[in-house]
Amino acid sequence: MIRLGVVGATGAVGKELFDILEKRDFPIGELRLFGSPRSLGKKLTLRGKTESVRILEPGCFDGLDLIFFDASDAISKEWVKPALESGAIIIDNSAVYRLDPAVPLVVPEVNLQAMKDSLKKGNRLFAGPNCTTVPLAVVIDTLRQVAPVSRVIVSTYQSVSGAGTEAVAELRAQSVDILSGKPAQPKALAHPIAFNLIPQIGGFLEDGSTSEELKVRDETRKILDLPNLPVTCTAVRVPTVKGHGESVLIEFSEAFDLEKMKAALRSRTGITVLDDPKNRVYPMNETYGVSPALTVSGMDDVAVGRVRRDTSSDRGLQLWIVSDNLRKGAALNAIQMAEGILPELLARHSS
Repeated sequence: MIRLGVVGATGAVGKELFDILEKRDFPIGELRLFGSPRSLGKKLTLRGKTESVRILEPGCFDGLDLIFFDASDAISKEWVKPALESGAIIIDNSAVYRLDPAVPLVVPEVNLQAMKDSLKKGNRLFAGPNCTTVPLAVVIDTLRQVAPVSRVIVSTYQSVSGAGTEAVAELRAQSVDILSGKPAQPKALAHPIAFNLIPQIGGFLEDGSTSEELKVRDETRKILDLPNLPVTCTAVRVPTVKGHGESVLIEFSEAFDLEKMKAALRSRTGITVLDDPKNRVYPMNETYGVSPALTVSGMDDVAVGRVRRDTSSDRGLQLWIVSDNLRKGAALNAIQMAEGILPELLARHSS
């Protein structure tokens, strides 16, 4: 049984992690939960066992086999190194170590072997990608098995949960205020988000792109081990609670068979294809009970639809991707990483 720690247990991703662990057969013995001082003593229940949230302090990680970090960049910068010194394996969902050459950036469907190889060399720190990078990497990796990829253009439509629980509360409050004729009050986000689109996620860089857009480019290259792949992104915050959408144009270095591309997507573990445009079948983040089969919120897989040729080029493929940003974009991906090295984790515990 694994001695598990969770940093950021009371946050949005931490809550999703609990929901997933409740339903999966992941062997947990001891469980330690860590949160901010305001969460100290809060009780959380997993598989019928209730644990109290602790604060981070020297020695708090001693004896743990595995620690999930689902907190802020600042927390990871301060506490990942002490966690490593305790001897545990770390899976960090922050942006701090994603582009560190010594730290594998892992999407299990794509490059789990890189994680296993690194672990054999004695490395114990592994990073989870940005929540928009994960589904994009799964899809590109699938299609490059059919034809070599030469360029990727993506526009993202990212829900407010990607900006944290305060942004979710802000969307809800602003929606009520605006419908009541009151002014919106932005705090968590730079501008009002209710009934609005904000074409900025992260800070702006000198070239006019944002830090979020740069993450998509650089992380995709690293995961796919294609350091020179041309990738460009426009990231937009949209007034939805959960689920990120991506409009993607993938160009290949040669002409391709569209049906082979569709077949590759349908056969790939981790992808659900919802693609019947004549019957209005395509993935959506949330349909509120109207079309549950098309709802991606709560889904483990990356959902793909509207797969079609780029009519301006015989080498371009367009498609629509939707993924649950808190599940596959963060918590589930981290759990799948841990499951991928479970024999190694169990061996460490028994030794």
